[in-house]
Amino acid sequence: MSGFGQRLRREFRLEPGVDFINHGSFGAAPVAVLAEAERWRARMEANPDHFLRELLPDALRAAAAGLARFLHAEPAEIVFVENATAAINAVLRSLEFKPGDEILLSSQSYGAVRQAVRFVCDRTGAKSVEPRVSVPVRDAAELVEALASALSARTRLVIVDHISSPSGVTWPVAEIIALAHARGAPVLVDGAHAPGQLGLDLPALGADWYAANCHKWLFAARGCGFLWSGREAQAELHPLSISHAYGTGFTAEFDWTGTRDFSAWLAAGAGIRFLQELGTDAVHRYCHELVVAAAERIARAWGEPLGGPPDLHGFMMAIRLPPRWQRAGTRESAARLQSLLMREHRIAVAIMPIEGALWARISAQVYNHPADYERLLDIGVRGPG
Repeated sequence: MSGFGQRLRREFRLEPGVDFINHGSFGAAPVAVLAEAERWRARMEANPDHFLRELLPDALRAAAAGLARFLHAEPAEIVFVENATAAINAVLRSLEFKPGDEILLSSQSYGAVRQAVRFVCDRTGAKSVEPRVSVPVRDAAELVEALASALSARTRLVIVDHISSPSGVTWPVAEIIALAHARGAPVLVDGAHAPGQLGLDLPALGADWYAANCHKWLFAARGCGFLWSGREAQAELHPLSISHAYGTGFTAEFDWTGTRDFSAWLAAGAGIRFLQELGTDAVHRYCHELVVAAAERIARAWGEPLGGPPDLHGFMMAIRLPPRWQRAGTRESAARLQSLLMREHRIAVAIMPIEGALWARISAQVYNHPADYERLLDIGVRGPG
């Protein structure tokens, strides 16, 4: 593992002097990937008309085919979108809901997804059902039971996280999908954090739709996500922006919704190559072991719990902040504290409000090393003053 850590930081454009332990929020693309995206932009700008009309369609499908191979999927099952939230909105806005229908989430679902569901419910009379999932999580069975107990004959759609954004906990999605299908409910997986952090075989999971990002853990340039759909679930899907290809098929509709910068999508393969050249298994092992060691050390120093057991985590873990930090466990107080840690201490870390308490969610990426977490540990002990 000697090749990871500080040696790899120079492969990124990260600002010197910052403990960047929040890869999970927005990612960070390697210099090589940014250069590949710039090459695509240069080709486009050299002759925009020729590029967008003649070259883009095949290039975009080739990029989708490369991503599909990584995900063990078929190219015709993959379309690019800006991010997982856009993909989830596309599914939600494509389905028909009526008064009395239920959309099943959980109390730990991503905030933007909950708002998208609220938008749909406000306009259709459907109802959002969000069973409480306590943090710390004890085990995977607790997660299954939380959703199983809330499934009903009225459940029209289940939306389940693959990796929970607030806590970094990995959900047993295959088991939940099988359970939902047995009750007649289709499943949309919010896999925003999964590609690159978990090994994925999307068809084998059995979901109806899978929404995810490439710009978090697959090293893509920012603004690169995807939507996977099995063939049988594609007919009713449409992008958020209806354009010229409406009614002509899943890939055609999503591939072109209007003029945009396609470079992040076209360079997605460069991110996958970066991961594979480092060694996918080696990256998984390094990042998991690093985040577990850092989180357990911080939790012992703070005398506070982790968000769940290490075997339910990939590259992100949450530690509850000590009482001296717990003035108010709100989104606003979390944002203020996160800004303070960056401004005064040069620490980039996610502060999450969970069930009225503030938690620090730390990430591990290949450029991180153990010393990156020491300032957070020390400040947590000393307090915000």
